[in-house]
Amino acid sequence: MADEEDPKEYRWETGYEKTWEAIKEDDDGLIEGSVTDIIQKAKRKRQAMKRGFSKLGMMRHLYVLLDCSEAMTVPDLKPTRFICSLKLLELFIEEFFDQNPISQLGVIAMKAKRAEKISELGGTARKHVKAVHALNNGVQLTGEPSLQNGLDLALKTLRMVPSHASREVLVIMGSLTTCDPTDVHITIETLKAEGIRCSVVSLSAEIRICKFLCTETGGTYAAVLDDAHYKDQLLQHIDPPHAGNQQEFSLIKMGFPHGKTESGKEPPLTMCMCHIDSADEPAKLTSGGYHCPQCYSKYCELPVECSACGLTLASAPHLARSYHHLFPVPHFNELPLEQVQESRDPPVTHCYACQKTLATGTDKMVYECGTCLQVVCIDCDIFIHETLHSCVGCTTIPDSAQTLQARKPVPPPHSLSII
Repeated sequence: MADEEDPKEYRWETGYEKTWEAIKEDDDGLIEGSVTDIIQKAKRKRQAMKRGFSKLGMMRHLYVLLDCSEAMTVPDLKPTRFICSLKLLELFIEEFFDQNPISQLGVIAMKAKRAEKISELGGTARKHVKAVHALNNGVQLTGEPSLQNGLDLALKTLRMVPSHASREVLVIMGSLTTCDPTDVHITIETLKAEGIRCSVVSLSAEIRICKFLCTETGGTYAAVLDDAHYKDQLLQHIDPPHAGNQQEFSLIKMGFPHGKTESGKEPPLTMCMCHIDSADEPAKLTSGGYHCPQCYSKYCELPVECSACGLTLASAPHLARSYHHLFPVPHFNELPLEQVQESRDPPVTHCYACQKTLATGTDKMVYECGTCLQVVCIDCDIFIHETLHSCVGCTTIPDSAQTLQARKPVPPPHSLSII
């Protein structure tokens, strides 16, 4: 038999799954139009998965379980799985608190068949980023992870969280095995009974027990292909998840601190409660800060839970930044550029948002707002829905802005509620 090369049929070898078959030459013999079309479809895929009119858990309590075993030294994600995970996790933490300002997050490391808390549940991104960054030099990647020990450690804290909050666990798993002290199915049943949503991002391959964990608790499972796909899968956990049936509706008492000043007097030098017991950053005498309206304890940043009286402290901008989850920007209508130019007088030649000239070769499809009827390019459509959370035309055109400000909450279909 003649020697023949084996075809590359593995996902990590094929990469983009024969995208060249979708590339076709245009009338001028160019392939730029087909490549642009593939890129646009990839950008729109994430937006198409989002749905409005859903019951969301706005106050999130999330534990990230990071695999720190020997399997994280594999260099398939450059430079290694562990370093790549640390960089993406720092980005995830920053984005998480930017989109969920009244939520809390914690990090747990799994290695050598044990689980260790890297940072407690808290609402400060700076503290978690510093703890994750310290893992780069302070952790030795040895042994196997214990999924059960990590879940049990997160369960001990999340079990005490009020029922009106969303309780979640995100597992970043690099190993194909887990070494558990007892039957892990018992822990999974407990998580399901407590209403804790567990999701897994696998860096190696699909693992049955992780898939079973996600299915039973209502989470999502993903196995990454490369670092770009890894980042995309990780950032999908930033948006608030759909609330489970076990989440209760209740009024939440919150405090809005303000600086105490007396006319004609300088504010006294005081210590803040958030650093008074900290060994890394000892408290200093300062004049500024935020004072709890209930017990007058001082804190240097918001949001935070008062350690003296337990009141949740936040500012009005923090609640306003969560507003876009309740009123998401409706999906724009996808239209061919040639159709828009033919149907409008004068024809549309520029993107309304960035003023870029729209060309038929590079901008095959454009996106029209259903309210103000303004047309934007693909990049502005993604920016409006993912970052700005407000249509540029609706907020700058007087008539459209007046309609936008006068809108009222619309009850979602099938008697769903929004919290």
